[in-house]
Amino acid sequence: MSKFRYVVGLLVLLLVGCSQPPVEVEHIYGHTMGTTYNVKYPKVTAVDKAIVKHLIDERLIHVNKLMSTYDPTSELSRFNQYRFEQPFAISPETRKVVLEAMRLGQLSDGVLDVTVGPLVNLWGFGPTMRPESIPSQQDVDEVRAYTGLDKLTVVKDGLVKAHPQLYVDLSTIAKGYGVDVVAELLEEQGIESYLVEIGGEMRVKGDKGNGSEWLIAIEKPVSEARAVQKIISIGDNAIATSGDYRNYYEQDGVRYSHLIDPRTGKPIQHNTVSVTVIHPSSMTADGMATAFNVMGWESAIALAEQNDLAVFIVKREGDSFVEYSSPAFESLVTVYEE
Repeated sequence: MSKFRYVVGLLVLLLVGCSQPPVEVEHIYGHTMGTTYNVKYPKVTAVDKAIVKHLIDERLIHVNKLMSTYDPTSELSRFNQYRFEQPFAISPETRKVVLEAMRLGQLSDGVLDVTVGPLVNLWGFGPTMRPESIPSQQDVDEVRAYTGLDKLTVVKDGLVKAHPQLYVDLSTIAKGYGVDVVAELLEEQGIESYLVEIGGEMRVKGDKGNGSEWLIAIEKPVSEARAVQKIISIGDNAIATSGDYRNYYEQDGVRYSHLIDPRTGKPIQHNTVSVTVIHPSSMTADGMATAFNVMGWESAIALAEQNDLAVFIVKREGDSFVEYSSPAFESLVTVYEE
């Protein structure tokens, strides 16, 4: 996946009830996928923290070697460089992530599209950074000729391109997959309560060892400071937030978001500024948060309610914010006073 320069939306609050005795919480942290990771769990006597960290780093390095678009030798990079019609063999791990990305793409009517990387680059949010001039409609149309989920097929033997220049970027879903991988590893090591976070995407299970919950703050979608919109607990689930309030640029009075709508090939222009999704899978929450944010307020609400998804949306109206919580979100989370 690409390097993640912006972390939006979620903050971990390590709050312990004053009437409960403290429990030692192990904290493992490091760097991965161009961002950072944090793992917290109540200390387990039979578990060696150093071994757990080694295993986590090893597992995340493996995921990066499969799905990074910054490593030219990764499995995904080699597929992107591949120019033939025959299937390109991929690992079961990459296949799993691509299949989920395509499922979410279909669920969102093509709004989540892991082939839009060239459009992201065209608008200056990839490795080449801000363009010298705003892309013309002709520029957009030329790139859109080789983007689109309809040009990617998953077959038994691997992935097939319908256009030789098709480029797949799994950054909208692979961080979440990495969180799931680490969570599964912890459970393999006998750790049943934990918090795993990679670049702002989280998954939690159990408690902090003394009955107190893992509390998570949904960040207020403002670029000038860090502030809390809502403090919640989510049970044994993952949570992901997508926002466009930090990664953008302005030119000639127009604001250009890093979120590209594949239906137009251009940055989104609506007033939805932040979407949070809760789901058992961090990979799914990660992808859906991006999809909901791209599609905008009304379409996101309709899709959330049709599919009974736990979604919290914030839109800007003038100088204030308007919130929406889906029925599934309301029934799942516990909200705490700020």
